[in-house]
Amino acid sequence: MAVMGDAWRAYRMRWKRRRLRYRAFRKRHEISPVRDRTNQISKTDVIAFSTMRNEMLRLPYFLDHHRRLGIRHFLIVDNQSDDGTAAYLAEQPDVSLWTSAHSYKASRFGVDWLTWLMLKYGHGRWCLTVDADELLIYPHWPDRPLDQLTAWLDQNGIQAFGALMLDIYPKGPTDQARYKAGQDPAEVLNWFDADGYTSKRQKPLMNLWQQGGARARVFFADTPRLAPTLNKLPLVKWNRRFVYVNSTHSMMPPRMNLAYDGVGGSTLSGVLLHTKFLHSIADRSAEEQVRKEHFYDSSLYDPYYDRLKESPDLWCPDSVRYEGWEQLVRLGLMSAGDWPDQI
Repeated sequence: MAVMGDAWRAYRMRWKRRRLRYRAFRKRHEISPVRDRTNQISKTDVIAFSTMRNEMLRLPYFLDHHRRLGIRHFLIVDNQSDDGTAAYLAEQPDVSLWTSAHSYKASRFGVDWLTWLMLKYGHGRWCLTVDADELLIYPHWPDRPLDQLTAWLDQNGIQAFGALMLDIYPKGPTDQARYKAGQDPAEVLNWFDADGYTSKRQKPLMNLWQQGGARARVFFADTPRLAPTLNKLPLVKWNRRFVYVNSTHSMMPPRMNLAYDGVGGSTLSGVLLHTKFLHSIADRSAEEQVRKEHFYDSSLYDPYYDRLKESPDLWCPDSVRYEGWEQLVRLGLMSAGDWPDQI
């Protein structure tokens, strides 16, 4: 009976994966090309995918940071920006841009749109999927570009690279830490929570469910199950058979989720510095509370948005000042794994 049960679960997951791929195929009509420069992409390029809305404050540094990592091309869907984001992106020579006036929420928070683009352009390439408020870092990142990381992963038969989404925040009310476009956000958001993280494997996908950090501590102490999921698989050697299931938190086939073993793990991993708490957070939160595009049941998160609109102080006596990737390895928030110190 157990064998039959396992076979049935595997069958259901295969069909779910096919449904998600077909869903992305149907949603392709919801995005329209603005600047298609994908003919510039070579077979060996590491490329990035993102969905954005009104991100002009973050965009200059976001692009420059990932260019320094070695991203050769960005494929971006703009979802009705009105702050100049789309025009700025259209001018960038290494950006292919699509636009959509359709619902971000109804597209599985942009995942359907990006799945279609990865089906079309990502097969056989290393693909980085990140939000505009996420900056990927990893062991040795200032000195080793992404193609050195992906070469090591290829040599070891590893198809995905996991990361902790680490909330970084200022000391004091969020609206008092002023940030200028193009500035390194870590100069303003220079504190984080070093402990208090929990994780467990979930069946049937065997994905981690990792929570904690400043948002769990400040906003969800009374409702911990609603705290944000912090584990991600942002960097994947893409295959058209793959799909993300819940943002980049989990994917199919299930074996891909085992590539990340979370905080304190020994597998090579990175961190996504989460720059949500810039001085603009109060205005952004008020807008998103009205739009109701970021959660399946947005009403459950009204108290969260209400607190964010007050520009709260996330700092506490246990907060740790951010110093760099070596510090995060020492704290167990990322791991150098078996990647040699000298290559």
